[in-house]
Amino acid sequence: MHTTLTEHARCLFGDEYRPTPECRLEHREHYFVEELTFADADSILAMLHELCPHVADGYLPVWIRNLAHRLVLLQRPDEPTLLREAAESLWMHGPDWDDIAADMMKRADALQAD
Repeated sequence: MHTTLTEHARCLFGDEYRPTPECRLEHREHYFVEELTFADADSILAMLHELCPHVADGYLPVWIRNLAHRLVLLQRPDEPTLLREAAESLWMHGPDWDDIAADMMKRADALQAD
């Protein structure tokens, strides 16, 4: 069994910066999504920041990144830094989500102004 969400993601999707560890576990995307769904915000952020330290890198699929950011924001809806990080990711992988990203940036600005 993987000890962290990051380790599970690295085994399943690979890592642009480190070799994929040898692992004898059966890797199925839906098992990872289940773990991601119930992970705490710190674990999700650790995975995103380690496997995708820059907005335009990493091997995580776009839909996994979007889901991860969404799950973090559901747990921490009022953190401007996280809203901006998620918006930047949406812009990078848009343009379908540009309106949502712009709204997130406005919300982050409003939260920071308070």
